[in-house]
Amino acid sequence: MWGGEAKATEVAVRPRSTTQTDTAAPVAGGTQNVAPTPEPPALARIVGQPRVRAFLSAAVREGRLSHAYLFLGAPGSGQTEAAQALAECVVCPSGGCDNCDECIRVAHRTHPDVHRIAPEGAAGYVIDQVRALIADAQLAPVRAQAKVYVLERVEALRDASANALLKTIEEPPEGVVFILMARTADAVLPTIVSRCQCVPFRVSNPADAARRIALTCGISPDDPAARIALAVAGSPERACDYLRSPGRREARRLMVRSLDGLARDDDWDVLCAARDLVAAAKVPLDDVRASQEEAAEQSADYLSPKAQKLMEQRNKRELTARERSGMIELLAAAHSLLRDVLMRLEGVDAPIVNADAADVVDRLARATDAAGAFAALAAVAHASDDIAHNVSPQLALEVMLCSCKEALCSPSSR
Repeated sequence: MWGGEAKATEVAVRPRSTTQTDTAAPVAGGTQNVAPTPEPPALARIVGQPRVRAFLSAAVREGRLSHAYLFLGAPGSGQTEAAQALAECVVCPSGGCDNCDECIRVAHRTHPDVHRIAPEGAAGYVIDQVRALIADAQLAPVRAQAKVYVLERVEALRDASANALLKTIEEPPEGVVFILMARTADAVLPTIVSRCQCVPFRVSNPADAARRIALTCGISPDDPAARIALAVAGSPERACDYLRSPGRREARRLMVRSLDGLARDDDWDVLCAARDLVAAAKVPLDDVRASQEEAAEQSADYLSPKAQKLMEQRNKRELTARERSGMIELLAAAHSLLRDVLMRLEGVDAPIVNADAADVVDRLARATDAAGAFAALAAVAHASDDIAHNVSPQLALEVMLCSCKEALCSPSSR
């Protein structure tokens, strides 16, 4: 798996700083004791993936970076951190020093030559996204000597989008590096896989991931918020964003209260709960919408009407994708809580994730049995599938909550 079968084009990396020496002083007999080449400091953030770290470090040190990598692994396995670290190594004049202006800009996601792209369409990437990427790749870098394109969830590339990107990956412009991320190679177009160096990531230990989240967000390693955030958001990076968003945390609390209240809610209450959950998922989008409107105002004077129209369409797709992401987070919160209920019912000797809602977990466990918990989890999975297939979020949540009430509550409380 490592490296795949691609005949990778090597991309030159700027030489390391002259302060990093590879040789020691001469020794007796006229020979030199060759010291090991230092690992690029930027790659030190790749935690829990020693093989990935060693593989990328060797490529950077030896100046033989591929033009395209395919990072393979589950969300939370460290792909995002590795992509950022590798991007720093590509654009940094010292090969990834982790403290120069270029590296800092990459870390803050403000570097003009490092582009991160995620699916905008309901069913994945839209062709306009890929066309814009291809056009931009032909342009010279703004600050660095190379450009980096990080594509999330490339399994969401449909035939038209994938084929459009394939030509550029096969014959990339000079100084362009692609970092693609996916769960498995089987889910990606085989012709794209064959043109990338595949880098598999092993599944991360949830406890290690929670510690990384706590360290990044400045909270106690014992704070259950890190484990909750990981369960809801799905990856350490998204978990950190979740912890910084009061609106997203409140949406999760509302989901917990909604499940807790099913036993005393009638059908109308359940429909109202679904409505409130959909509204809560949209609250964090207010800042995104305001940022889009500000950017549109600033660019109105120099963009053509056609370009403004394209921007409006892109912004609309982004809002739709983010709204869907918020709904998936809500369902992940429900899944995590119900999983804790099932653990209680089965007597699993392990701490629950939703420690702040232990009383809710206990109440639900007393009201149902394992079969009911499994049925409720199935209802959540079905709602996730519905939303992925563009079913109205309101309808999906209504059906889910009604099914959960049926599964979790005794007949007298239905």
